[in-house]
Amino acid sequence: MNTLTHVGNLFAFIGGLGMFLYGMDIMASGLQKAAGNKMRELLGYLTNNRFLGVLVGALVTAIIQSSSATTVMVVGFVNAGIMNLTQAAGVIMGANVGTTITAWLVSANEWAGALKPDFFAPLILGIGAFIITFSSRQKLTQKAEIAVGFGILFIGLSSMSSSIGMYQDSPIFYKAFQVLGNNPFLGILVGALVTAIIQSSSASVGILQTLAMRGIVNWRSAVFITLGQNIGTCITALLSSAGANKTAKRAATIHLLFNVMGAVIYGIIMTIFFGIFNDLALQHISGTQISIFHSIFNISITILLFPFANVLVKISGLIIHEDAIEEDDDEEVEEKVLRHLDPRILETPSFAVENAVKEVVRMGGIALGNLNRIMKEAMKDEPSQKKIDKVFHNEQVINHLETMITGYLVKISQLALTDKQTVVVNNLFDTITDIERAGDHVENIAEYLQEMKEGKSHFTKQAQEELKEMTEYVKNALNHAICSIENDSIEEARIATENEEKVDKLEKKLRKSHIQRLKTESCVPEVGVFYLDIISSLERISDHADNIAGYVLNQNDK
Repeated sequence: MNTLTHVGNLFAFIGGLGMFLYGMDIMASGLQKAAGNKMRELLGYLTNNRFLGVLVGALVTAIIQSSSATTVMVVGFVNAGIMNLTQAAGVIMGANVGTTITAWLVSANEWAGALKPDFFAPLILGIGAFIITFSSRQKLTQKAEIAVGFGILFIGLSSMSSSIGMYQDSPIFYKAFQVLGNNPFLGILVGALVTAIIQSSSASVGILQTLAMRGIVNWRSAVFITLGQNIGTCITALLSSAGANKTAKRAATIHLLFNVMGAVIYGIIMTIFFGIFNDLALQHISGTQISIFHSIFNISITILLFPFANVLVKISGLIIHEDAIEEDDDEEVEEKVLRHLDPRILETPSFAVENAVKEVVRMGGIALGNLNRIMKEAMKDEPSQKKIDKVFHNEQVINHLETMITGYLVKISQLALTDKQTVVVNNLFDTITDIERAGDHVENIAEYLQEMKEGKSHFTKQAQEELKEMTEYVKNALNHAICSIENDSIEEARIATENEEKVDKLEKKLRKSHIQRLKTESCVPEVGVFYLDIISSLERISDHADNIAGYVLNQNDK
């Protein structure tokens, strides 16, 4: 063969690999669209039982054709607090079982006879393309997308196979796989590297099967490369966890630990096995035999390590240490980070909306905590500077959360939402604005107390008691408003509204009472101004609580 032929074969192989990967992606995308959100929701709702988690992980991966995609979803769910690590461990184990489906699909070219997929692939691709081009029915075009992906996948596989075919008797290929077989570590390393580069164990196994179908690969090299491929597939989840919290990083670490342990166990077993059956080790392996080994390996390792899922969780904790939370007077230090929202859950509208609500509730809780904290200081003759500073810090957190949550709500609003979800998301936009403004009023109160502290002045006992009474109604209004969001509760919303009405009446009463004190000169005028400013701020906070309650009542009227 001349140089041009070799270059042509290389181009055909690269093109075939590209079509294979693209076909897998299109087919997986079509399957996910056809399944809607149900597959992802299964991950979130059906994993309280670890055994059930394994089954769900296997089912979801078999449908979306990617253990990496399943694991990335798991990392996202853990990061958003939807799933704990024990649940995640079960799903991750199941994902390894589900990923064997693709290998069986590829090997069908060997055992399906006249019905082998690559024979029908062009026809299936053509039918799918016609449907996508001329049909306006969404469900039908989603199914056609699966057909197009299937066709492209097998046409790519056929292209790779043809380009390799003329090298099946090449001494270079024979020698290369002999070296990989004789050095288990090298075989595992090559399998891991190739898989890490293309970020798909299904694709790398498919490439190996293509080589095997041409009689190029022996048993020993295929086994160790396959073990490495299971390790290489972890790279996707590890990269995905880079911007996640430490619990999510531990989920990705569990995936790596599980696959590395499996590779080590089988690496030792197969090294001993090939030492005894050396003749088998050097025999050519078929694509179907790779599917069989791939399935036995993943299923048996899942069965073997399943009872030790909690051990994997503990080991991940030793590798990824949780930071100790510094506490200030037994109070949690709020951080400018989202705790319930994660980009990986945006593909699941139900979870995205649910967790957006959780994040807004958290934001409201910070505002409520700030209100409670500053009003306790208002009742004192000597407010704590530390507490006042904490209020200022938390107000910055609230402002930052408003910006970040708004960005997520914009993305969520672009998803395929139900009518109720659309109303909820629209109301959340308004809710975070009200919470932020309520937080501003709390900050104003902190500034008033700061000025009083610097002027060495304080409220009279009567004024403190009046502020205490009003604060209770305002706290109740804001607390019930936040609870109404969290529980989508009409009852909580109505209680918030009732408390707001009491605040309005009390504010007028206290204003008159205070003016009377000023007339009788039983109150220092400078301090009196701060008093009026504070009750005005409290009344406005209750107004925002009433607005929030109104949004909940509104979304339940539709």
